[in-house]
Amino acid sequence: MPESVSGLLELEDIQSGVLRPRPAPYVATYLLLRIDDRKAGRELMRRLSKVVASAAHRESPESDTWVSASLTFQGLKALGVPQESLDSFAWEFQQGMAARARHLGDTGDSSPEHWEAPLGTPDVHVVITALSPDAHGLEAALERARAAIEALPGVALIWRQDCYALPGPREHFGFRDGMSHPAIEGSGIPGTNPAQRPHKAGEFVLGYPDELGGTVMPQPEALGRNGTYVAFRKLYQRVALFRRYVKENSTSPDDEELLAAKMMGRWRSGAPLALSPSSDNPELGDDPLRNNAFLYGDDPTGFKTPLESHIRRVNPRDSSVAGMVGLHRMIRRGTVYGPPLAEGVLEDDGVDRGLIFAFIGAHLGRQFEFVQTEWVNSGVFIGAGNAKDPITGSNEGDGGFTIPRRPIPRRLHGLPRFVVTRGGEYAFMPGLRALRWLADLQT
Repeated sequence: MPESVSGLLELEDIQSGVLRPRPAPYVATYLLLRIDDRKAGRELMRRLSKVVASAAHRESPESDTWVSASLTFQGLKALGVPQESLDSFAWEFQQGMAARARHLGDTGDSSPEHWEAPLGTPDVHVVITALSPDAHGLEAALERARAAIEALPGVALIWRQDCYALPGPREHFGFRDGMSHPAIEGSGIPGTNPAQRPHKAGEFVLGYPDELGGTVMPQPEALGRNGTYVAFRKLYQRVALFRRYVKENSTSPDDEELLAAKMMGRWRSGAPLALSPSSDNPELGDDPLRNNAFLYGDDPTGFKTPLESHIRRVNPRDSSVAGMVGLHRMIRRGTVYGPPLAEGVLEDDGVDRGLIFAFIGAHLGRQFEFVQTEWVNSGVFIGAGNAKDPITGSNEGDGGFTIPRRPIPRRLHGLPRFVVTRGGEYAFMPGLRALRWLADLQT
């Protein structure tokens, strides 16, 4: 179906999980399925097409509760998608995240040999996500997903991860999370930064013009249009190690908070350094109309927000960097798993805790992979050489971080890896019509 004259997205065919920011607070569950029987897998697609929520009804009371479904390349093969169609998908997707690990910086403790089974294996075929603001809504969404799986002996549930918002809502390092969401032309869903124009729909949804004026889409159109790619990541956070590093490199509790804020680019409250550079401002951090309404153009040297800080690296906004920043923007949706480490504890308790991240975009190569390799794990684009992201970079005890300061910059050394990849998958999130197309495959 051609794009409408008005340029509006076909919201009734796009999964809600593509465009909608996750609610706050939230609870979520991720399920991984393996298809052992092609016929059962196609029946699963038929059932999921009636369960998955579309993005069309954003004003309904249930709009913040949804089930979404994605397929790995191995999942598409298991369903019997024709080879000529398989060949039309992004080559990074065809390879899978585990095969791309070294390129992505998933080495050492983060390498696939250490990943949590079955992540990164050919057994992962379908990813189902259920998300809601509360436990009651989540259970109702999960019940719909379970009903789609029941009585299908050729489909096996092989992994489950439950997630929930920590108080704040914050992630395990203590920072407020989930404040930045891009505006997308034709979606009707506002972005969180009024200072930035909406992005072309084709940056996030397949089958529409993107920022370069081109249109990419796997074939046939019935399968590719209104879908997108998702990079799922299970990221373990070394909370005690992060706390110790900040403490050991600070002179006082206030300096600890400042150092942590400089590394992240925000105070733990969510207040951005760009708007509150010298002290925390919890009221600003709590205000969804202001806590992401900023740019970096007035801070070219990073005296307020260091060029090497996490949030400035992964989204440089209007910073002067090589290339077009807008070509590398993604939708980032993180959900917390595991219990928090007790306040003040500086030794690891052995409990698994971290984030399940979903990075959504129509261009795996120039969005997720570019950001991961060129902005997170390299500092060349900001003149910082091989300096990696201080929070999520693949540092191995030899990382450095520079905080611009007069008269002498503050330099940190010996940065360890604070975030370890425990597994991941590249997936294709099809439109609702595409789910029915998959169900109707005959070969």
